[in-house]
Amino acid sequence: MKLASLKAGGRDGILVVVDRALRRCVAAGEVAPTLQAALDRWAEAAPRLRDLAAALEAGNRPDAMAFDPLACAAPLPRAYQFADASAYVTHVELVRKARGAEMPESFWTDPLIYQGLSDGFLGPRDDIAVRDESWDIDFEAEVAVILDDVPMGLAPAAAGGHIALLALLNDVSLRALAPGELAKGFGFFQSKPASALSPVAVTPDELGSAWDGGKVHLPLVSHVNEHLVGRPNAGIDMTFDFPRLIAHAARTRRLGAGTVLGSGTVSNANRRAGSSCLAEARMIEAMADDAPRTPFLRFGDRVRIEMCDRDGASIFGAIDQRVIRAPI
Repeated sequence: MKLASLKAGGRDGILVVVDRALRRCVAAGEVAPTLQAALDRWAEAAPRLRDLAAALEAGNRPDAMAFDPLACAAPLPRAYQFADASAYVTHVELVRKARGAEMPESFWTDPLIYQGLSDGFLGPRDDIAVRDESWDIDFEAEVAVILDDVPMGLAPAAAGGHIALLALLNDVSLRALAPGELAKGFGFFQSKPASALSPVAVTPDELGSAWDGGKVHLPLVSHVNEHLVGRPNAGIDMTFDFPRLIAHAARTRRLGAGTVLGSGTVSNANRRAGSSCLAEARMIEAMADDAPRTPFLRFGDRVRIEMCDRDGASIFGAIDQRVIRAPI
């Protein structure tokens, strides 16, 4: 099933069930008013939401309405936790090289995760508001999982069972601010403003054979101003799959229902697939001819991130955002 949140519901949205074609939806208030409320009792709510989805697909909901991504907040507009990983270590290697930092060998065996901004995810059509272009604005196209309650200390073999939903994520980054922050030893903060989620979040079964329980084996396609930046396959070169990432995050703590866990920038070692962020694209250009040509995002630029199934149908809907100057 596919779930979304409409902005009309205020900060936490109104939960709706969306049909597979992303054309119709129906309010899910009879089951849960918000996605967080559903996740808080996922074992009970999920079957009832599936029944609602089946009725919608069958045309048995006279209260169904047109689905409009412009009316959508993020599926989970406010999350109790957002943790973002770097599961594609080939990407980490390139970006660290871009800022002159060596990569420890342990990065290939021990996952990287940082704590991101979770109290206000951007909707799929919301503007990316930044005060200064000189901060080197970048997008990062990722796959994310949304979890139910995860106990502390579970093994990777059990972790995959706690994946309730999947979504796409644009982890906005301000590249010029990152080196100074990381040099302090406390990690990202100002260099990681609000991220955006796709119009809908989907249960793993919606991915069919493209989902193997840990990875999504489909291309993640990113454009800037209609220019294709990349279409790397999210199931290739993912050093740490989602169950491994969940178990790593839960090593010393429980993860509350509604935790969003990002994969990190999707990246393939085969560079012909392109990139899922501009920093990586620039580094590849610099390695080839010592002169990166791709600029970082500027005010007025548009970023589009989408994943389609093997028949060409959009699975999550598209993240489609404009970069604007933030009001002072």
